[in-house]
Amino acid sequence: MNEITKEKVEVENLIYEIRGKQVMLDSDLARLYQCKNGTKSLNLAVKRNIERFPSDFYFQLTEEENKILRFQNETLELEQGKYSKYLPYVFTEQGVSMLSSVLKTPVAAEVSIKIMRAFVAMKKYISTNLIEQKYINNQVLKNTEDIKQLQGHFQNLKKRKKRMKSILTVKSMTPIQK
Repeated sequence: MNEITKEKVEVENLIYEIRGKQVMLDSDLARLYQCKNGTKSLNLAVKRNIERFPSDFYFQLTEEENKILRFQNETLELEQGKYSKYLPYVFTEQGVSMLSSVLKTPVAAEVSIKIMRAFVAMKKYISTNLIEQKYINNQVLKNTEDIKQLQGHFQNLKKRKKRMKSILTVKSMTPIQK
């Protein structure tokens, strides 16, 4: 049994949405794939097989994206030498799949399967949430229409009440004839 299965890493927690795409950081992938020299080995394997990694499979974060990501992960410490001086690369689901074919680690296939399952689970989660959100939005619209109808009915009742009051007031003011 390898360290990955012992460690029980929650791969879903390593998937981020950047530029509208679900991606994983090169540092997380290097750790999962147990690359000997970390991101250096992973990125070197990509550069050696660059024809397999078009821009929709992986891209490098901008300084701003990196800063936001580190802030969200509560790792925004500006100490010199604490973090890599290079901006990280991120890999889409297709890029992660391609990584398993170029990395030569003993756990590459096993890890890729786990990662693919995590991406599928995330898509299912997002899809379910979208369906639920659509249902809620429809209910809100329906309730809004119902509220408008009720407001109209209350306005009509108020008008009737005013008319009835004025009729009763007029009748009470007219002298009774004997």
